[in-house]
Amino acid sequence: MAWDFETDAAFQAELDWMAQFVRNEVAPLEHVLGSPWNIHDPRFELLVRPLQRQVRERSLWACHLGPELGGAGFGQVKLGLMNEILGRALFAPIVFGAHAPDSGNCEILAAYGTEEQKARFLAPLLANEVVSCFAMTEPQGGADPKVFTSRAVRDGDDWVIDGQKWFASNARYAAFFIVMAVTDPDAPVYQGMSMFVVPADTPGIEIIRNVGVADDPEATHAYLNFAGVRVGVDCMLGEPGAAFAIAQVRLGGGRVHHAMRVIGQAQGALDALCERALSRSTQGSLLADKQMVQEKIADAWIQLEQFRLLVMRTAWRIDKYHDYQKVRKDIAAVKATMPKVLHDIASSALQVHGSIGVSTEMPFVGLIVRAYQMGLADGPTEVHKVTVARQLLRDYVACEDLFPDYHRPTAAAAAAEKFRPVLG
Repeated sequence: MAWDFETDAAFQAELDWMAQFVRNEVAPLEHVLGSPWNIHDPRFELLVRPLQRQVRERSLWACHLGPELGGAGFGQVKLGLMNEILGRALFAPIVFGAHAPDSGNCEILAAYGTEEQKARFLAPLLANEVVSCFAMTEPQGGADPKVFTSRAVRDGDDWVIDGQKWFASNARYAAFFIVMAVTDPDAPVYQGMSMFVVPADTPGIEIIRNVGVADDPEATHAYLNFAGVRVGVDCMLGEPGAAFAIAQVRLGGGRVHHAMRVIGQAQGALDALCERALSRSTQGSLLADKQMVQEKIADAWIQLEQFRLLVMRTAWRIDKYHDYQKVRKDIAAVKATMPKVLHDIASSALQVHGSIGVSTEMPFVGLIVRAYQMGLADGPTEVHKVTVARQLLRDYVACEDLFPDYHRPTAAAAAAEKFRPVLG
């Protein structure tokens, strides 16, 4: 029987190095730099590139990718332990080559890209010589692909893309976009859309405006317009109509990685909550001695540990089955649980910090808004709860009798019949 909660000593040593490295070298970057995706900022070259070199030297770069792509090929359990640490600092994912949306875009380019696409787009993305954008959702219905209207029409040896995309992360810095568009409006919705790799300098692409979130250092979520954007047939990613299959390659793992990093963010809020409780006094005693503060601390720790176990068990199941469909319920449960955990713990930390807790001098308001963002990104919480329920109900069958077998009189009658030969 295998049931283990320990980390092997060699990997724990790497985690210990990561923790001090992120705390001492990476975390301070967010106070002197802007967006992590602004990789052509001279200060990025000066401050971030040397840290990336250290990560590469320890073979910890892009560990979610296989060795053939320059990564370590770690499974989800190891990635979970790593991402808890990366979640503690804004620049940590990009320092370790594990930053979204580029990490997911690398995965789908590796899985579906042609050799030419890999050379042109994947290779520089893996090296962080460029950053990319995933342009899927649209302003009229981000969570409902059935209402997507962006079209790509074949014109000779080209495809011509028209439409708008919403909340296209990091478009302002991207060298290319991965764009979902309807290519066959007469096909069923899940077979009628295709993916395209579109260079950012292609004529007809306009950033209508960039939208910021909470305390992001820069507004980086773009409202995009594609007007007669012409690309060659060699820019289609995968087969025609395969957009949804391609998207699931990046979304399944991406949802779990978001959760892993949220654990680190929530742990940071819990640490601040505990430190504040031990540091401040009111009404003649420490906050830590107040029972209502103790309740907040206990609830936060219990909530975080429950969530961590759910995430790590899900990671273990992904490693075991290598099939996201088999763990669809688990991933949906993780996604549905994540926003509340971050919201509740950050809210308790904010409350115990008092007036400074609501200010921009503390991170808690930003974490609370981030919790709401996590409840919307990659599908809203409500959708994932529906997925959990539907997947769970598949394991049950309806009772055709008037009373079910757990009905006590029915169960008693069955028990009396079972033991009649013995009891008489």
